[in-house]
Amino acid sequence: MSINSSVLLFILSFIISGINAKSGVDSGAAHTHCDGTLYPSLCTVIPNIESNTTTLPEIISESITQTADDVDYFTKEFTSVLRSTLDPRRSLAITDCLELLHSTVQELKIARSSLSIGRVYDLQTFLSAAMTNQDTCLDGLDLSGGKAVPDRLKVGIDRITRMMSNSLALTIKLPKEVEETKKPVEEKEALDGYGIVRDGFPTWVKKEDRRYLKDPIHSIKIDLVVSKDGTGNFTTITDAVAAAPTKSKSRFVIYIKAGGYYENVDVSSKKYNLMFIGDGMWKTSVKSNKNVVDGSSTYRSATVAVNGKGFLARDITFENYAGPSKHQAVAFRSSSDKSAFYRCSFAAYQDTLYVHKLRQFYRDCDVYGTVDFIFGNSAVVMQNCNLYARKPDPKQKNVFTAQGRKDPNQNTGISIQDSKIAAAADLIPVKDQFKSYLGRPWKKYSRTVILQTNIEDLIDPAGWLEWKGEFALDTLYYGEYMNVGAGSDTSRRVTWPGYRVIKNSSEAAQFTVNQFIQGDEWLCATTFPYTSGLSSIDLSLDV
Repeated sequence: MSINSSVLLFILSFIISGINAKSGVDSGAAHTHCDGTLYPSLCTVIPNIESNTTTLPEIISESITQTADDVDYFTKEFTSVLRSTLDPRRSLAITDCLELLHSTVQELKIARSSLSIGRVYDLQTFLSAAMTNQDTCLDGLDLSGGKAVPDRLKVGIDRITRMMSNSLALTIKLPKEVEETKKPVEEKEALDGYGIVRDGFPTWVKKEDRRYLKDPIHSIKIDLVVSKDGTGNFTTITDAVAAAPTKSKSRFVIYIKAGGYYENVDVSSKKYNLMFIGDGMWKTSVKSNKNVVDGSSTYRSATVAVNGKGFLARDITFENYAGPSKHQAVAFRSSSDKSAFYRCSFAAYQDTLYVHKLRQFYRDCDVYGTVDFIFGNSAVVMQNCNLYARKPDPKQKNVFTAQGRKDPNQNTGISIQDSKIAAAADLIPVKDQFKSYLGRPWKKYSRTVILQTNIEDLIDPAGWLEWKGEFALDTLYYGEYMNVGAGSDTSRRVTWPGYRVIKNSSEAAQFTVNQFIQGDEWLCATTFPYTSGLSSIDLSLDV
């Protein structure tokens, strides 16, 4: 049997690293730079790493470039396989991977640009997102029946993931705040405003945008109207999104009048700064029932999926009504950086809200679900939200979160602050028959914190549920800080090495809006209400 060229490429990297080790290459500069990476055999073959004159930013840039070359190569491999005869489920998984690889190319470009101007947080954010794409691809391949997918594709994705992991590890060695280099204004603008703040606001947010999320609809400039009765510009949201401009530098507002819209909506990565405004939770609702049991991938099952940066939504419900027996059935997926949601409702059962990647913020929102119903690998803060567990299928357990951080250097996690964790109306009469938990570790370095939140009595005293045996129990980070309510008692919580009762405000503050998602740089421009740090009432209560 012949070995595919991509497999040879993967093996070759280890052979080369072994040769370098024998020749002493990685005993000098390469060894110093690669110390702390999870995959040093891939790190030591980065071009110019053996030179004592090569700086750390130059090495990171070379590593990103090398990774981008591999992404391009394996994109062609995936495209070739897609042309072959596949069953629909596997074809969909490959299609998802191709979309995710395309996103990876863009995010690597932004990461490299962020490095060039010293935006370390942005660098880490986009490397984390690019890495998440590969994990999403592999999850989809496994769900589709991974044995029928050529091994060379999985080998390629694994290689890309490892290279990104090394790049992330290298960024940890950079100062957290690096002064921007004096580059021409036009070069900074080429970043499309990511991380560039003037007068307190990102460059892509104009002054008039600041009122969109608090002013009454009649006082806001509406660009397009969607109405079921034909009185607007369109009768479907999909048509309105298609008509919106690509790469818009200004806010583009789609007003969706009251009614139920039965459709799947996909906001592409080229639709920047889009905003949906509805007439209120449950008055304006978008509904669908795509699910894994009936042939969809988890990634593709979302009723509404958003990829373009800067997406905003207010006063609207997103629902997947497939039901608890259909397993993964997503109501909303956000892959949009600096996306924010105000007074929105997300309703489904398993995998309701897919906080896929990048930075996200939810305020005054309601989320309904059963199994792992807030999941993903973004850096997300939820404030003043109501999280409701519904009645699951028999023998199922309710799990509020399943966070997907796979690498210790990813700056991702789920932070729930000043919120309520409770039983939905259908669960209340039977809540003693079903166990409910705050979360379980979907990936090895899963990270979730619950801060200053009212946890009601449906939560099992253990608080948290294992994923499978001992998996991730010593590498996860689960924390609780200053919570209240009948379910907040931590005296009988799990005793895993990775679980902690957070006892000081400094540790808890790492997961607030300002520090965790750099919200002070961009949320103020949306006029969403938000709390930058911890509630001041708690600051004197450190133990």
